[in-house]
Amino acid sequence: MTRAVNRPDLRDRVRRWYGEGPLHLLLTAASFALAGYAGVRLLAGDAFGVVVWFAGAALVHDLVLVPLYAAADRLLLRTLGPRPGLVNFVRVPVLLSGLLLLMWWPLITRHTTRYEPASGLSPDVFLGNWLLITAALCVLSALWLVVRTLRLRRSATKVRSSASH
Repeated sequence: MTRAVNRPDLRDRVRRWYGEGPLHLLLTAASFALAGYAGVRLLAGDAFGVVVWFAGAALVHDLVLVPLYAAADRLLLRTLGPRPGLVNFVRVPVLLSGLLLLMWWPLITRHTTRYEPASGLSPDVFLGNWLLITAALCVLSALWLVVRTLRLRRSATKVRSSASH
């Protein structure tokens, strides 16, 4: 049985209404549900606190962090020049380090009262661990850049030598 050519199916209607396919909509809804569940569990029954936390996080991200990201990226592009390959060797470790800082902020800054009694572990190690991970990410990125640069120079030398023969 074939469907009518003029009649859009559910997937097309969802795409026109939402802008993406139904799978994207389902995954987005699931991520919001998971974030809401985590917020409710984290703030233990303080519904107003959950709403304030999510709204505050969205506002702080959009009004404070995005302009800071953009300004830092613009400064990085001016400093390193318009070489996206080189810029990405700075962007990636900084992004990963920033995400880790954001995720572990309460433990890094020791603004937590529930962690130690619940886990039996001290939050004192998180700042040092975050700094070590950040340093390791930067060193790894620098080593990767050196290896990539050496490979490019070696292949350029081979091309020049084969062209001269």
